[in-house]
Amino acid sequence: MPSDRVHLSVDEARALGEGALRGIGYDAEEARIICDHVIDAALCGYEYSGLAKILNIPEHRRFREPRRPMRVIRETDVSALLDGGNNNGMLAMYHAARATIAKAAAHGISLVAVGDSWMSGRSAYFVEMIARHGLVAIHTAASGKAVAPFGGTRPMLGTNPIAFALPGENGPLVLDIGTSAFMGTELQLRERLEQALPEGVALDRDGRPTRDPHAARAGALLPFGGPTGGYKGFGLGLIVQAFGLLAGGAMLPGNDDGYVFIAFRPDLLVPLADLKRDLAGLIARVKAVPRQPGVAEIRLPGEQSARNRVRLSQEGLTIDRLVYDRLAALAAPEGGGERRRGG
Repeated sequence: MPSDRVHLSVDEARALGEGALRGIGYDAEEARIICDHVIDAALCGYEYSGLAKILNIPEHRRFREPRRPMRVIRETDVSALLDGGNNNGMLAMYHAARATIAKAAAHGISLVAVGDSWMSGRSAYFVEMIARHGLVAIHTAASGKAVAPFGGTRPMLGTNPIAFALPGENGPLVLDIGTSAFMGTELQLRERLEQALPEGVALDRDGRPTRDPHAARAGALLPFGGPTGGYKGFGLGLIVQAFGLLAGGAMLPGNDDGYVFIAFRPDLLVPLADLKRDLAGLIARVKAVPRQPGVAEIRLPGEQSARNRVRLSQEGLTIDRLVYDRLAALAAPEGGGERRRGG
């Protein structure tokens, strides 16, 4: 293995991540929740959303601001608007997803929104979590300004993913798409490792195309779809940003983050068993379509992630040594625990 890469078992990766999180002020349960999220991302093959993402937390502008317990602002049997208390989004969305599950299980449908939170992680993690309880799930995540509107040169929208999941016979069918041409978390890792960006995903502060991750951070990412199709990515990103307003996206000055969960029991429309059977049939028909030359298989959204999760759970994870060393440096001393409550 190259000397700039470190191989870890899943247990070693978890210990490293939880130690770093406790070192920056999270208690043991909070560290477990966040680390479960990033470890799952890494197992699914998203290294930039894996352990490296922990380094982004203390660097975030809102990390040093005081945080509070989450609280309910408005609630009905089927809905809740939650104040995220300036908590990291991987924590806040975990609790919001659990509330979404409970309300939908009890009443058939639920609508839960969260404001005053930041850096929510992979949306697929949450919709899959909900779908594994036999529910259909939709999740939108509006975030801070990073993406220029189609034809523009200044950031105005977040990377703004939207995710869907349905329960299936062999696990949930999951779609999680960012509406930007490049993910903000991957940009942060490329910047950290001094790696160039692909062509056509970012502009510098003067509106010129750039592959320099530092220049892109100072400028703007582009919506997905390329020079001609980017209007579709922009449109989806704008809608997700608008959904964030339902979550109190303007709850605080300068806060553009807002998150929405929609979930329902399939049996409001069709029996769950029928949905699973019919979804399996749909998937089989899609997979059976004749393939173009050179195409080995028709791969479903989320299918490669599921395969990676199985494989890497056995093989372990590999990360850059720079990431490993910086996580180790954050780790709390033995018995250190909650040094500060900044995140």
